Amino acid sequence: MTVRRKFKLNLPSGTLTLGERTLVMGVLNVTPDSFSDGGKFYTEQQAIAQALRMEREGADIIDIGAESTRPGSHGVTIEQELRRLLPVLGGLRRLLKIPISIDTQKAEVAEAAIKAGAQIINDISGLRSDARIAEVAARHRVPLILMHMRGEPRTMQKGPFASDVMKDVTRGLQKSVAIAMKAGVVKSQIILDPGIGFGKNYNQNYELLQKLSQLGNLGLPLLVGASRKAFLGATLARNGKPLPPEERIWATAAAVTASILNGAHIVRVHDALEMAQVALVADCVLIPRTTRKVRK
Repeated sequence: MTVRRKFKLNLPSGTLTLGERTLVMGVLNVTPDSFSDGGKFYTEQQAIAQALRMEREGADIIDIGAESTRPGSHGVTIEQELRRLLPVLGGLRRLLKIPISIDTQKAEVAEAAIKAGAQIINDISGLRSDARIAEVAARHRVPLILMHMRGEPRTMQKGPFASDVMKDVTRGLQKSVAIAMKAGVVKSQIILDPGIGFGKNYNQNYELLQKLSQLGNLGLPLLVGASRKAFLGATLARNGKPLPPEERIWATAAAVTASILNGAHIVRVHDALEMAQVALVADCVLIPRTTRKVRK
C-alpha cells in the first residue's frame, strides 16, 4: 500500500478533489468496434441512457470516446468522430451532474468537445498523435490526462515490447508532461495514466499494477484503466481460450483494488456500479478512518 497524495483540479464547473476517495470514471464508447462494448451504445439514445445509468450507479466522471483504440484498430476521420460524439454531448450537457471527459487524439475533436460541454481531455497517445491537444487544454484551462502508449493501436500488441516497462513508461510520461507544459498547460492540471494494455505484454501489465506507486514519484495524480483488458482474459483462460470481456468483472475488481492500494486516484471502468463498491471498500483499507471521505 502507498500513501496517496491529494490534488485539486480546476474544471469550468468547479473544483474536483483527488485523493480523498477514489473517483470512478465510467467508460462510454460511442463506437461500433470497441473491444468490450462496441456497438452497444452507438446510437445517441443508447449512449445518453448509459451515461445517466453510470451516474446513478456511482460514476464520478463519464469518459466518452468516439474512436476505437482496441488492439488492431484503425483510426477514423475528424468528421466521423464528431458525427458520433457531438449529438451525445449535446444531449448530456443539461442532464449529467458529473463532469464529462473526452477521449480523443485529435485537437479539433477536443476543441469541439470542450465547447460542447466536456471538461476534461483524455489523450491516450500522450500528445504523440497530436501535440496541439495541449494547446486546447491550455487555452480552455481544462485538465489533461496523458496516457503512455507504446506504438499505435493498429500495431501496439505486435511488439517489440520494452525491456524495462517501468523505465519506458516513466520516460514516456515525463516527455508528455514536458510537451504539455511547454504548450502552457499548468502542471497541477495534468493526470498520468500508465496505459495498461497499450503496447505492453501481459506480464508487464501486472508489473505496472505492482509498481504503480513508483509513478507517484512524478508528483502527479494517477489514473488506471485495467477494466476488462485482454491480460485479465488471458489469465482466466478456459481450454486455451481467453475469457470474454463481459466475464472479466471479478478480475477487473482485483485489478481495480490493486490500483487503488498502490496509489491510483481515478479508476476507469466499464462496470460503474460494481467498481464503485470495490473502490469504496479499497478506500477503507487505504485511508485512515479519521480522514476518510466517503461517497454521499
